[in-house]
Amino acid sequence: MLKPQDLLVLLKLAAIGKAPWSYAFLAKSLHMSPSEVHAALGRAAHAGLYNQSERRPVRAALEEFVLHGARYAYAPVRAGIARGIPTSHAAPVLSGKIVASSEEPAPVWADDEGSVRGESIEPLYPSAPRAAREDPKLYELLALVDALRIGRARERKLAEVLLRQRLAA
Repeated sequence: MLKPQDLLVLLKLAAIGKAPWSYAFLAKSLHMSPSEVHAALGRAAHAGLYNQSERRPVRAALEEFVLHGARYAYAPVRAGIARGIPTSHAAPVLSGKIVASSEEPAPVWADDEGSVRGESIEPLYPSAPRAAREDPKLYELLALVDALRIGRARERKLAEVLLRQRLAA
């Protein structure tokens, strides 16, 4: 059974592209233990989302899962108003392309170092906001996944287009 951190690890691999990596590198950059990373990739391989011999995500399967399953497998949990890091349509990857209602608070991952006050959405994994702060490509992917998880139809459609582009790169 896949866990949310499995998707986080796969998105990190998609963000780094063809660059070489180690379990220690992934663990450090995702603020997880190497054993968590190893277990995540084992589950992802079992689900057909990760190719162990190539040490890369199976892009088509990952895209299909994220676009059609993540919203249901990792349903968003809203946790009230908090200061945090913008996500979904409030994140830089989408904020310039979508005009959000000024009446609705921006979706954020609660984070002491965040700069925006908004509606807190639990991230895929507790360390995801910290990892996203350190990796702009990962941040974009996570924000797009959140747009698919919590967004309205137009936000999901734009997130789908942008996510396809980034996963194809």
